[in-house]
Amino acid sequence: MARIVSRALPFASRSHLHLSPPLRGAALLSSTPLLPAAASTASLLSWRGFTPTPEPSRFAQPFAGFLAGIRGFRRARRGQAAAKREPPQDPTPPPPPKESEIELCARISVEDDLPDDVEVLNVIEIMKLNVPMAMKIALDGLLEYNYKTRDTSISDVGKYEKVEVSVLLCNDNFIQNLNKEWRGEDCATDMLSVSQFIPDLDVPTLMLGDIVISVETAARQAEAKGHTLLDELRTLVVRGLLRLLGFDRQISDEAAMEMEKEELLILKSLRWKWKGLAKNAPDLSKPHTETLGGQVMNSLKRAGSLRFYRPKFKYIFCDMDGTLLNSKSQVTARNAEALKEARSRGVNIVIATGKTRPAAIDALNMVDLSGRNGIVSESSPGIFLQGLLVYGLEGREIYRNTLNQEVCREAFLYSLEHKVPLVAFSQDRCFSMFKDPLVDSLHEVYHEPKAEIVASIDQLLGTAEIQKLVFIGTSEGVSSTLRPYWTKAIKERAGVLQAQPDMLELVPPATSKGTGVKILLDHLCISPDEVMAIGDGENDIEMLQLASLGVALANGAEKTKAVANVIGATNDEDGVAQAIYDYAF
Repeated sequence: MARIVSRALPFASRSHLHLSPPLRGAALLSSTPLLPAAASTASLLSWRGFTPTPEPSRFAQPFAGFLAGIRGFRRARRGQAAAKREPPQDPTPPPPPKESEIELCARISVEDDLPDDVEVLNVIEIMKLNVPMAMKIALDGLLEYNYKTRDTSISDVGKYEKVEVSVLLCNDNFIQNLNKEWRGEDCATDMLSVSQFIPDLDVPTLMLGDIVISVETAARQAEAKGHTLLDELRTLVVRGLLRLLGFDRQISDEAAMEMEKEELLILKSLRWKWKGLAKNAPDLSKPHTETLGGQVMNSLKRAGSLRFYRPKFKYIFCDMDGTLLNSKSQVTARNAEALKEARSRGVNIVIATGKTRPAAIDALNMVDLSGRNGIVSESSPGIFLQGLLVYGLEGREIYRNTLNQEVCREAFLYSLEHKVPLVAFSQDRCFSMFKDPLVDSLHEVYHEPKAEIVASIDQLLGTAEIQKLVFIGTSEGVSSTLRPYWTKAIKERAGVLQAQPDMLELVPPATSKGTGVKILLDHLCISPDEVMAIGDGENDIEMLQLASLGVALANGAEKTKAVANVIGATNDEDGVAQAIYDYAF
């Protein structure tokens, strides 16, 4: 008689799984159900206590009542199976077989890109016990299987000294790549079983194979079923073991029923929860897609999933108008959620905008992203007014640049003469020479400080240092009249920017957000290799070029998209969120 002892090998904190092509007789299996067949009675497996330590040990007292219950449960199954068998022809009982031990080895590991999530690490500690327990039940059941559809290549494990299985926890990206490489299906599944069993190989160790589980998909399924991640992972481990033992629910409806029956039996015998498939669970045989604005996006990562990925970048520099803000100048709930989740995973979000700092704070306050616990505040780093004001640690000013006063005077004279609204930006304040609905729109729509009306140009120039000027008109008027005129008029004394189609900005020469980003990175001792940048306008070009990954939104200027590494969705399609989910982790 063979006794099973178990051994849970200490899980490797990180595992680079490079599965070699399957050996002869090995098979790659996906997570859909399988089923058992008739089992050999050449050996009899009995229970023995177990411990998660590297060496097998005798009965562990805390599990005495639990294992005794399992013994009784299994005896009932054996009794039913024995009743169906014909009585032996020879009434003389055979001599009892010599007792031997079969050691169970379960190796739990974590794929390298899966971060140290507290819940997952806690689950792994429990799985060190749970996997050997499930192996004992499943292998003991081999003697009692009367299923028609199970592949019986593995039936008698009594001839082995050791049975080994490995469990790898990973995220959707990893398992999707395995599916693509091994099965030719570019999709993420909850679990894959990779058999290492070679029939007729006379060796002392039975290597069942590898069970690869996406904890990201498992977490989604657990939520859909209304139970815990541990419950779902236990179910997937049992399912993976059954597949390695010859069950396959994909071959027929009967096979699916048989595998589900045995899966339920094992889970009940271990007193683990089982809820089957969630009614509204996604079809995991197909790629996960999301529909947004009528467009289908093949995006695996989504809200709540970033905890299963390591950040690729320490910093994300993000523009606001036309990028983080939609066409209504609002931060959408999905964009806000993505920023919060990225920040919770250790990514620093830095606003790089043409706006004033108060405007950025006001816009982000609406989605609870401002203040000391948000991504922008008076005590956080940031780049404002096209890089003309840069704030470093604790929100202290580290760089400022101002516009030539003569250029300012000429611009206001032009504004008064042609009745074109013009707003001067000076740190946290805005000024104008006359009231106009377009001037008010900067405050009402774009969150800028309400413009202060001044009586004369001299008074304005004597009141504050001006960082930039913004003409406001129509898109046609800006492109056909204002831009050509001021490009020629100011020559090298100032620069011309067009961040919005209906606005023209006059700024100091060589102004760029890229310059502001570089100044801030030097201040923070951060390399551009650790930065991802997202923008849309011509004023974002240098910033996208400087970053390791530059993402231009689809609504952006053609010049901007030409220099970007990636073109994302539009600002009305939550382009920032999609960029974070697709590229930041």
